[in-house]
Amino acid sequence: MEDQTTVKPFWNSYVAGVALGLVLLTAFVVTGRGLGASGAASRAGITALNAVASAHVDNNKYLAKAKADNRHPLDSWFVFMALGVILGGFVAAYSAGRLRREVIRGPRITARSRLLLALGGGVLMGIGARLALGCTSGQALTGGALLSVGSWIFMMAVFAGGYAAATLVRREWL
Repeated sequence: MEDQTTVKPFWNSYVAGVALGLVLLTAFVVTGRGLGASGAASRAGITALNAVASAHVDNNKYLAKAKADNRHPLDSWFVFMALGVILGGFVAAYSAGRLRREVIRGPRITARSRLLLALGGGVLMGIGARLALGCTSGQALTGGALLSVGSWIFMMAVFAGGYAAATLVRREWL
């Protein structure tokens, strides 16, 4: 049995960066679009709302766009890209020997608290993605590659916010 304290190496950051750049280039060439993940989450939410209140979806200009041409809201390249990201994450974790079920947390926080904080952070990021008209990956990768000033400002704000927030939660990880 493998020692749980043995640290497995991450992918080389330069190799991973080049691979991500090639994926972005391939996305532009094949689909004519860049990368982003919040569209899939948005469409999943619209699908759930459509199941319980389809009249509301039909009467809302923003939500109804997901059902344009009488297509199912999940019939979108966003959804297939998100599924590919999940599959790619499993392949990357497996190939690095890091695939296992665990909650990574600091010594002063319970697994339950860590999961609740992660859920809260995910919800806040989702709200922020809708307000910013794109998620971090869409803004940073696609917007940054297109030299969008707004995307560059967004990423500077993300890093500044991350450094500021790190001081608030540092004690949970040390």
